Amino acid sequence: MPVDVIVLYATPDDPAAFDEHYTHIHIPLARAMPYLECFEVSDGPVDVQGGPSCHLVARLGYASHADLEASLASPEGQSAVADLANFAQAGVILVTAEMRAVEQSPTPRAR
Repeated sequence: MPVDVIVLYATPDDPAAFDEHYTHIHIPLARAMPYLECFEVSDGPVDVQGGPSCHLVARLGYASHADLEASLASPEGQSAVADLANFAQAGVILVTAEMRAVEQSPTPRAR
């Protein structure tokens, strides 16, 4: 079953420095991870309801938990994880979940 890792990066003291490092260092490290099928990042403001502020959201997709675990255990995965200490001092929340598609029912007509 597909697995997503959602990464919520807290708002840093220096957003410009965070963005510079994330764009030029962290994204290439993450993209080099084996078994990674999907990698998306938020663009623009992140609105969080009922939680701490968030500067950026990333979503990494894998075909299975086994692929995720192998990716993180690889040298490339270890490099990406170790890099968090270089730019994400404000904090990171990781959410890992098996995802499934939900069939969409027809939209009810307005009365």
